[in-house]
Amino acid sequence: MKRIVLPILSLLMLSCGDDPLPKPKGYLRLEYPKANYKKATIPLPFSFEKNELADPIKSIKSSANTNGVDVNYPSLNATIYLTYKEVKDDNLNDLLRDAQNLTQKHTIKADEIFNIPFENKATKVYGMLYEVGGDAASQSQFYVTDSIHHFLSGSLYFYAKPNYDSIYPAAEYLKKDIRRIMESVEWKD
Repeated sequence: MKRIVLPILSLLMLSCGDDPLPKPKGYLRLEYPKANYKKATIPLPFSFEKNELADPIKSIKSSANTNGVDVNYPSLNATIYLTYKEVKDDNLNDLLRDAQNLTQKHTIKADEIFNIPFENKATKVYGMLYEVGGDAASQSQFYVTDSIHHFLSGSLYFYAKPNYDSIYPAAEYLKKDIRRIMESVEWKD
């Protein structure tokens, strides 16, 4: 019996040479279509180019001095909210302060906020893009103005609990669309 058990035990001990290794972490891989931009024609004193992935612009909200456009992305569960206000009676400083304060409200949940200035002298569009990192409600905000007549602000929101790791790929994709909106704004006089 010893002659049979001893060789079997020896084989078992030699066959277990490598330690088990955990599987590598998997990373979420989301691929979005290449962005195709078209001019959005809206009955407001500005125009811009929007991604064809977004729904056609249907609703324009308006109040006494404010008009808004929602650029909806149903496949990404997100919306870029655009708000237009007319600059008059030296209210530019108030409009700038309101736009900056809206971004600063996200500092409670944000890990970081990057300010990226924007200037296009040829089209008289000047502004700021705020990229918000962390679990903030809005990942990107911006404003553009001609400093005389027009002021446009925008915010990106997802219809989901803010979890930066989960929405990061979509947020990065939509930041490009926000930059395109800023770059393509044309004021109508």
